[in-house]
Amino acid sequence: MAAQMTDSHRRFLQVLMSHGIMEGSEARKLHRHCCEMHKVYYAHDKLDDFINTINVHLQPLFMQIRKGMSEDDGRVRYALVNLAETEITKMASDYAENELELFRKTMDLIILSENGFASSTEILNFVDQLKTKKMKKKEAEQVLKLFVEDKWLSEKNGEYTLHTRCIMEMEQYILSNYQGVARKCNICHSLAIQSQVCETCGIGMHLPCVGKYFKAQTEPHCPHCNDFWPHEIPG
Repeated sequence: MAAQMTDSHRRFLQVLMSHGIMEGSEARKLHRHCCEMHKVYYAHDKLDDFINTINVHLQPLFMQIRKGMSEDDGRVRYALVNLAETEITKMASDYAENELELFRKTMDLIILSENGFASSTEILNFVDQLKTKKMKKKEAEQVLKLFVEDKWLSEKNGEYTLHTRCIMEMEQYILSNYQGVARKCNICHSLAIQSQVCETCGIGMHLPCVGKYFKAQTEPHCPHCNDFWPHEIPG
């Protein structure tokens, strides 16, 4: 029998819904706060069990709180994701057709790139080629800004990549639609966008996973084929 949802679970869900995605340490603080506020038993090491209770009750709504890893810093994130659809069409209620087309073009550039990033210049060069409705570059810049605010993209120094929330929500869509290009990390088995790839066997690893895996090795070798790992190891 599923554990009962309490007001502590409901408060946790409401706060996570307002954020969309939350860093692991913040989720743990929220877990404690919700339990203490509603005077229910708090166990510091039972956050995932607490979330599983919420997920059981979210199942009929095709929603789920997922646990994933940020490709930027390797830290755990929790995100509320929509399971009803796994395609970009789930964004259709929030964006115009040409904005969705721009997102698809941006996703193509990011996933097909060597490092998991696309420059603003590359993205804006596609604006004149939109089939749905043309867009001025100034408009496109505002749309990209909106994608960042809504946590579909992340931006750093004019370079764009997929936000952790986007990767967690669209993992199956990306793996299905970019077969042979999109790959899972050989270490954590989650979708890897920013990654290093073995030049011999083609397996990929997140940068944080690369750093952790090779930390104790004087000479790095691929965990799959054992060939020398030629890339710079992240600190």
